[in-house]
Amino acid sequence: MESIAALLFALAVVHTFTARQFERLAHRFPRHSGVFHFLGEVEVVFGLWAIVLVAVMAAVMGGAEAIAYAESRNYTEPLFVFVVMVMAASRPIVQTIGRLLDWTARRMPVRTPVAAAWLGLAVVPLLGSLITEPAAMTLAALMLAGQMFRKDVPERVKYLALGVLFVNVSIGGTLTSYAAPPVLMVAATWGWDSWFMLTHFGWKSALAVAINATVATFVLRKHLTHTTRADADAAADRTPLALVALHVALLAAVIASAHHPVIFLGLFLLFLGMAQAYPQHQSRLILREALLVGFFLGGLVVLGGMQQWWLRPMVEGMEPLMLFFGALGLTAITDNAALTYLGSLIDGISDPAKYMLVAGAVAGGGLTVIANAPNPAGVALLKAGFQDGTVSVGALLLGALLPTAVAATALLVL
Repeated sequence: MESIAALLFALAVVHTFTARQFERLAHRFPRHSGVFHFLGEVEVVFGLWAIVLVAVMAAVMGGAEAIAYAESRNYTEPLFVFVVMVMAASRPIVQTIGRLLDWTARRMPVRTPVAAAWLGLAVVPLLGSLITEPAAMTLAALMLAGQMFRKDVPERVKYLALGVLFVNVSIGGTLTSYAAPPVLMVAATWGWDSWFMLTHFGWKSALAVAINATVATFVLRKHLTHTTRADADAAADRTPLALVALHVALLAAVIASAHHPVIFLGLFLLFLGMAQAYPQHQSRLILREALLVGFFLGGLVVLGGMQQWWLRPMVEGMEPLMLFFGALGLTAITDNAALTYLGSLIDGISDPAKYMLVAGAVAGGGLTVIANAPNPAGVALLKAGFQDGTVSVGALLLGALLPTAVAATALLVL
């Protein structure tokens, strides 16, 4: 069964790299376009193959065993990402963050669109250390969609910007011990608090984030406009301050209860009721996009749960420096939080090895859609601006190479 699970995991990874081809098939064969569009949704891939895994497991081991395995997985992270995506993308939250960034951009010594783009690629990912990486990814994607991820912007530079966004969100959550999923997996076990993260990872990550954002903004400077979702919402409506405060309080409560799904799901239902009560002050809730991302991450939890038999020996058998580059590479084909979790299971792992494992995992978090939990959220919110309405995984990998090299150098050398 483990060998079958590894094969299905490999097929799922291949599917992510070929998802764009299904979109092209949809145009060539309009009679079956619905099926091809479905298979071309990157966010669907791992959920789809997880269903195949459970079905095969039921056929091989019996239905009871398959159900027991599926129910043994921890789905807190997919549920949390779904909830925080919807809430962070609500009009009052986007307006509030957008106005703060706009106020800051207008006071910077460069053109306002350039300053706003830099803030979206640098400051918002670093905010992920406070509001969690999924929330930061959602806000950054919504802020930047109208500025640089438009149809009229060349594909090559858009993939550079997407790679920078993904890498910066991955390393931008390392200033604290609770915001980045790969750090959260080991923080309690290894005794890493937020001060440890700030002094050992955070300042290096902040420097890399600033460099990556500066390079991407410079490359894109001729294509930048100042149109953001916050601007559109502000033109349509000015949300009452009391409603904004209530949204912020609910989002803060959800973030504080990130490990307790019973609590944050209850708060989410309260949020939905509030959104229904004041529709005139609310944008369309991104329920579809968030559900697809949750489906993707849930599938990754199911498929990834049976990959320990080959991943753990690889992690255990590496020296610290090799572990850094090994984690950097393995992150491209598996979720970086799953990788660090395996490291936390190793008895007697040295302090240098701990650092190298986490550093490699977060540095490689922008290489693919599956490398870091918030990445599918970014794809779901930004893919409309790319050719065929989908993100090419191969082009993303190429676009992320430079920012990944900057992040890896900062975490390895400084």
